[in-house]
Amino acid sequence: MLRRLSPLDALLAEAGHTLKTLCSRSKQSMPHPHDDSLSEAERKHSSGLMRVNHTGEICAQALYRGQAFFAKNEETKVHLIKAADEETAHLNWCQSRLYQLDSHTSYLNAFWYSASFGIGMVAGFTGDAWSLGFVAETEDQVSSHLESHLSSLPQNDTESRDIVRAMLADEARHAEQARAKGGRELPKPVKMLMRFQSKVMTSTAYYL
Repeated sequence: MLRRLSPLDALLAEAGHTLKTLCSRSKQSMPHPHDDSLSEAERKHSSGLMRVNHTGEICAQALYRGQAFFAKNEETKVHLIKAADEETAHLNWCQSRLYQLDSHTSYLNAFWYSASFGIGMVAGFTGDAWSLGFVAETEDQVSSHLESHLSSLPQNDTESRDIVRAMLADEARHAEQARAKGGRELPKPVKMLMRFQSKVMTSTAYYL
């Protein structure tokens, strides 16, 4: 059960969660020895892909929190908050790997968090069935990206590949859970719009 908060307290709680997500560095992310197993080109490519994955997890946090903000019943709200909490591990894994690769998280994460939170609020406002359908479609698209990363990551980057595999298993489980709770199939235009946004995010996060 979630403690009921006043509107102001709920907004302050979300602001605190946003700052924690965007600004904190987990203990898992420091310190790490430099990874000498990759060439410079391989390191840059792995860094780009893991930065995309990290930004994707930033977006997932914001989407779920935004959806939970307008969830119609407590069971759905609890499900969304739990999914967001589980995604925190992915966030830490990706952040940790980026620092090990002597790289950085995306400079645009604050923008992507804000945009994704807004989208999540809209999805939550449409009703729980559509909101859960949005979760399922999001996780399906994330899984597709992760599968492409597995085929693109250097074969000798075993740590990044292990992280992606673990994430992939969790994303598939979240999609199944959302459908099992009554998530509706989204209209094709909505899916296409989500893919477009995802394409913009992945293209920019790889470099920035």
